[in-house]
Amino acid sequence: MKNLLKNVSFVILLLKSCILLSQDLDAKKIIIIDPGHGGKDSGAIGKNHIQEKYVVLDIANAILKLNDKLKAPLDIYLTRYSDTLISLSDRTKLVKVLKADLFVSLHCNHSDNANARGVEVYVSDRKSKYRNNSTWLAFQMQAAVNQELGFESRGVKFANFQVLRETIDYCPSVLLELGFLSNVDEGKYISDSTSIQPIALTILQSLQKH
Repeated sequence: MKNLLKNVSFVILLLKSCILLSQDLDAKKIIIIDPGHGGKDSGAIGKNHIQEKYVVLDIANAILKLNDKLKAPLDIYLTRYSDTLISLSDRTKLVKVLKADLFVSLHCNHSDNANARGVEVYVSDRKSKYRNNSTWLAFQMQAAVNQELGFESRGVKFANFQVLRETIDYCPSVLLELGFLSNVDEGKYISDSTSIQPIALTILQSLQKH
């Protein structure tokens, strides 16, 4: 029962997907945004006790609302809409169920070095027909965040993260590390309510250009 309850939001998403796939999508791109962690998995914790799971969820929800407000030509779905822990495999299943055009996983970084700062974007290290598109998107997102928000760039990197490994064969996918919660200044900025909107808008504009 406990496992069933914690995956309620995922089940709802699957039900919504059935309705979505039976409708005319007007050629809108389907984007899945994955706010990392959730529930008992807090992710990184900043020195001021800021938890990654809340920061990325706030940003993801802001992207969703901006997309609706600006009437952007995207259909955006989240892997979680609340503080719920969804398994990594369930997150990636949405790509197949919704036949997504793009998957973006949002995270915040952490380091034992309190001076570490900047944004880095990850792409799967597996060969795939979507790998070049994923890499291009990663560079575009990194450049946009650097230019619009003034974040330092830590580069585009390749890794074997599960959410990337299990989505790269179905659509372009990236994992975005939005700054270091372990850096006092950067952690304060990316978690501040006044910063959420510009961060969300920058990410949304990158998605629109893809």
